[in-house]
Amino acid sequence: MEDTDTFSKILLVDKPINWTSFDVVKKIRSHVKKKYNLSKVKVGHCGTLDPLATGLLIIFIGSKTKEIIHYEHLNKQYVARIKIGHTTKSFDRETPEINNREYTHVSENNIFEICNKFIGKQLQLPPIFSAIKLNGEPLYKKARRGEVNIKIAQREIIILTLNVLDINLPYIDITVKCSKGTYIRSLANDIGEKLNCGGYLYNLKRSEIGEFKLDNAISMDNIDNHI
Repeated sequence: MEDTDTFSKILLVDKPINWTSFDVVKKIRSHVKKKYNLSKVKVGHCGTLDPLATGLLIIFIGSKTKEIIHYEHLNKQYVARIKIGHTTKSFDRETPEINNREYTHVSENNIFEICNKFIGKQLQLPPIFSAIKLNGEPLYKKARRGEVNIKIAQREIIILTLNVLDINLPYIDITVKCSKGTYIRSLANDIGEKLNCGGYLYNLKRSEIGEFKLDNAISMDNIDNHI
């Protein structure tokens, strides 16, 4: 049987840690093909999450893939943990900590003041360990080969809200609501620099995409019951 609208659906999925967004797409495609005896089926998503991030992915199956363009520009909300006093080349835990720096000068008032300065429209420099393509190749592949002297253009983003949830140094927990194209890894790195001690993204969970919420998402272990 060829690709048809035999099964067409939008799913909210909670992406596990150490899965790529494509891993989720591939797994769901396999389940749908097997259940409906299809030789092929279109499956896509909007809003890539890094392997170390967890949380909400919107998955489009069958003819619903044509609707992805209507979801791509939705604002997103994240819960993030930043670790200060170190940096990493990837701006997250993918690469080892470097540049150990003292952070005893950092106070709660400093943290609230600096975080508030990031709210609004601004230019952000994406991390070199990202899926942005240069000459047809994702930057992270170049970075993993050691090609670090690559010029990356800044992007205009909007941080709509940035709230500090908890401070237990060296960790700072925040929630961020932001526009499409915002890199929370870059935000974590930039906050660390403004605090004069460095910082990187320790944990990340996406909790919302537009009006869609992680609370309504299904786990990958429960996919079969929803297709």
